[in-house]
Amino acid sequence: MANEKIPYKIYLNEDEMPKNWYNVRADMKVKPAPLVNPGTLQPMSAADLAPVFCDELIAQELDNDTREVPIPDEILGFYKMYRPSPLVRAYCLEEKLKTPAHIYYKFEGNNTSGSHKLNSAIAQAYYAKKQGLKGVTTETGAGQWGTALSMACAYLGLDCKVYMVKVSYEQKPFRREVMRTYGASVTPSPSMDTAVGRKILAEHPGTTGSLGCAISEAVEVATSNPGYRYVLGSVLNQVLLHQSIIGLETKVALDKYNIVPDIIIGCAGGGSNLGGLISPFMGEKLRGERDYRIIAVEPASCPSFTRGKFAYDFCDTGMICPLAKMYTLGAGFIPSPNHAGGLRFHGMSPVLSQLYHDGYMEAVSAEQTAVFEAAEFFARTEGILPAPESSHAIKVAIDEAKKCKETGEAKNIVFGLTGTGYFDLVAYEQYNNGTMTDHIPTDEELAVGLAGLPKQPEF
Repeated sequence: MANEKIPYKIYLNEDEMPKNWYNVRADMKVKPAPLVNPGTLQPMSAADLAPVFCDELIAQELDNDTREVPIPDEILGFYKMYRPSPLVRAYCLEEKLKTPAHIYYKFEGNNTSGSHKLNSAIAQAYYAKKQGLKGVTTETGAGQWGTALSMACAYLGLDCKVYMVKVSYEQKPFRREVMRTYGASVTPSPSMDTAVGRKILAEHPGTTGSLGCAISEAVEVATSNPGYRYVLGSVLNQVLLHQSIIGLETKVALDKYNIVPDIIIGCAGGGSNLGGLISPFMGEKLRGERDYRIIAVEPASCPSFTRGKFAYDFCDTGMICPLAKMYTLGAGFIPSPNHAGGLRFHGMSPVLSQLYHDGYMEAVSAEQTAVFEAAEFFARTEGILPAPESSHAIKVAIDEAKKCKETGEAKNIVFGLTGTGYFDLVAYEQYNNGTMTDHIPTDEELAVGLAGLPKQPEF
């Protein structure tokens, strides 16, 4: 099929769907550092994590050696409602840019949650149900994860409590209402419902919140209510494992037409989408089988990769969670209120952080208005209104395609389109009205958050 015209959309058959998740840690020469107890500064065991996470998810979190993890039949059955998702050849975008580059995007927005988050939500809800739990708690920023988890919990009959970053709760009421439609309770964070929320509000009156704040509240509620556990939509090893379905499908689709990507691009907030998209390609790179240029794109207003520090830090603002070694801006960092593009987490997945630290991937930051300019350009050429998060990857994919135009190189560019932007129209309105602004933190502003890093383990 090497010379056959590539279709606009490459679909896989159900029997071509991956039956196993891929654990990239198995091929990493330097494993991600373990989660650490902030009191003892010692690695946390499964027993230490049991009050917070589901048992099977703890096993996945701590497993650095099993390369392939079978996907349970129940989860595969759920996946088939919206998977395999299409790999799209962006012919219209190529033509508009007049680039010799071949551009492909993996579209994860073809489900009601509107994003890739459902891939891990159903897995985590399944393991909670299997353990006999009553419900789960979580945080959500822009709302994609909360929406996905509420859908998964409704499907399995679990209670779902969502703490939503206050600025997003106010800016994205329709995504909030989708969660409530699926039966979830949604609380703006920080709130007066929890001890940590009250503490944060006392210290930062009028704060618009952050993912770190919402995580603290969700963990507190989970650990203080019998029959509940906390689940997270990004950052954790287990989440990247579940999201590997994205990259595995992408690779099968590319292989059908003998397409080898030169550049793979993903947006980076906590790491779930990027980690899922690049996982099998990164595995080949780690094993020395093939080389790829892999680019993480993050917002300039929350630049954990490009301006953060690789260190142990709390994953939450309330500082009640385990310490993770990652690129971080400090647990107390809160993005500027003008930031509407998602990807708000102060840190980055320990897996991706280690890979970036070891030189296996690049990272760039993009300013908000440039991201929305790319989003609008993409919408007008490819016909999909992209999520602001995905638009970070779109912006850099366009940049790379323009470079190909200058050099005449016909490179294969693959990026992740994590979802749709139909619930992000307040941000689009700001851009279209000319009221959207950029905020790039100063070195002094970042120094404040980094000054609060905890004592580092000595192992």
